[in-house]
Amino acid sequence: MRHDPLPPRAPLDPAFLARLVDRFGVQAHLTDAMREQHGRSEAHFTPMLPDAVVFARSTEDVVDLVRLCGQADVPIVPFGAGTSIEGNTLAVRGGVSVDLSEMNAILEVNAEDFDCTVQAGCRREELNLHLRDQGLFFPIDPGANATIGGMASTRASGTNAVRYGTMREAVLSLTVVTPDAQVIRTARRARKSAAGYDLTRLYVGSEGTLGIITEVTLRLHPIPETISSAVCGFDTLQGAVDTVVQSIQLGVPLARVEILDEAQIRAVNRWSKLDLAEVVTLFFEFHGSPAGVAEQIENVGALAAANGGSDFSWSNRPEERARLWKARHEAYYAAVNMRPGAVGWTTDVCVPISRLPECILETRADLEQSSVPATILGHVGDGNFHVIFSVDPAAPHEMEEVERINRRLVERALLMDGTCTGEHGIGLGKQDWLVAELGDAVDVMRTLKRALDPKDLFNPGKIFAL
Repeated sequence: MRHDPLPPRAPLDPAFLARLVDRFGVQAHLTDAMREQHGRSEAHFTPMLPDAVVFARSTEDVVDLVRLCGQADVPIVPFGAGTSIEGNTLAVRGGVSVDLSEMNAILEVNAEDFDCTVQAGCRREELNLHLRDQGLFFPIDPGANATIGGMASTRASGTNAVRYGTMREAVLSLTVVTPDAQVIRTARRARKSAAGYDLTRLYVGSEGTLGIITEVTLRLHPIPETISSAVCGFDTLQGAVDTVVQSIQLGVPLARVEILDEAQIRAVNRWSKLDLAEVVTLFFEFHGSPAGVAEQIENVGALAAANGGSDFSWSNRPEERARLWKARHEAYYAAVNMRPGAVGWTTDVCVPISRLPECILETRADLEQSSVPATILGHVGDGNFHVIFSVDPAAPHEMEEVERINRRLVERALLMDGTCTGEHGIGLGKQDWLVAELGDAVDVMRTLKRALDPKDLFNPGKIFAL
């Protein structure tokens, strides 16, 4: 797989840096510490530092920065919270990292229309805190407290996707700064439109390669009347996966359903101070009316019992549910820290729901033969699961072994008509697999990239090589 950076560029022209500092003042940073902060990844990729960092505070700031970089042929890489794990924000050709985290305003909430508009640097947790008093919430929950702009750029999803969809369904409109420094709005707030090309969907998932998202209009949902969470352990991985598949086939509107294998539960217990039985476990959440939730629980409970599940352990109080889902969201750190000094290599695939048991069980068999510690967890309600490897950075043979296992996993998913990445994006890590998955369609993507960014300055080297 492609991990190597593109050929290095010469240091930035001092005259360009002078113009940058003159325009942005204290918003521009050239220190090694700030560059390192914006040139590292959550995962195993080698650091790739930008030459400068600029904290944008408005769409106008982004426009001016794009114009300056365009005139000097300097790459520009959007940066939000830095939580992406496929090397999506690494500066493979140096240039300027534009940090959007200070553009964090909630610009408008239209409660009657169930939508809102936020700046790209707004964090999802802060948005939900703001919406709570109006009885609304934004359901896309990738785990990390990511920025909304970053979530749109990588087409994020997470634990609620089985019921509420992904960022593809959640985004109604975007404000985008294009490579020629134009500001465009991709759509209005209407819930549907047949007006021209669907530019919103073009930019969602484009990882900053076609434009820089500065504002996002989102679809919101009412807070459910009743929310109930449960944990259920299983005798076998097969039984747990079968319970999820059968629940969906039965039409149960699960809000969340997450799977954690024995190794992941062991790590979660240690990291989050829980005392769950160290067996394959499903985390459930049910949303709806009291009667509706009770019916969902009864149906899923019967399926779980038939598939070797234990009695449900309930978490009905908000603080209990928060603790449970906090533990799930920190599962990555829990897994990696089971091995002192390890670095995380996490990968994910997504397959049609009917093929999920086969895909997970075959992957589990590969992991049992591996010398590298690994866990399985994922959003099994939509056919998406993750493998987290804890790799010794001083052992190159472990990286090679993980590469082989990952190759088998992705090939398996593609043979099942699945995808090489359910929610992490392509970034640096999945470029070859994108071609294997979509073939000549990638040439169409390249055509779009060349048309919109002919100098290849917007997050160059990501998704595919030109």
